[in-house]
Amino acid sequence: MTLDDLDAGTRMASVRTSAAFQRTRMAADRTLMAGIRTSLSMIGFGFTIFSFFRTLAREGLLRPGAHENAPALFGLALVGLGILVLVFALAGEWQFDRSLRQQRDLFIAAGELRADEPFPRSRVWMIGFLLLLIGLFAIGAMALSLVANP
Repeated sequence: MTLDDLDAGTRMASVRTSAAFQRTRMAADRTLMAGIRTSLSMIGFGFTIFSFFRTLAREGLLRPGAHENAPALFGLALVGLGILVLVFALAGEWQFDRSLRQQRDLFIAAGELRADEPFPRSRVWMIGFLLLLIGLFAIGAMALSLVANP
């Protein structure tokens, strides 16, 4: 069924419904971007704290008697928390996208929405997944650094 096969009222409703699905998908992308920004801030800040205080400890600039690994562990915890936030954001987006596509398929099956209307996968999700891989690499490198050079 094409858009031309529909009467004027149904055609307009189909166009509006299609636009509503696109707006909903873009809103979900914005929500995911907020999760990515939050996790990126936590990962970046945690890595900075880790690196800064590990350098201070190596140079002997921390006060005597201070636990040398405490700030590094705090940085490691922030990176881990950032990764966890990103995992939850990606999982939530994946689940929402799946349910939105199922709902869209029901509209198409009922003839209320055109099947030829594009509904691409989220590029934001792919960027978030790549950031997750970078975060996992960073926390792995940090943990190895902490174990290898206590």
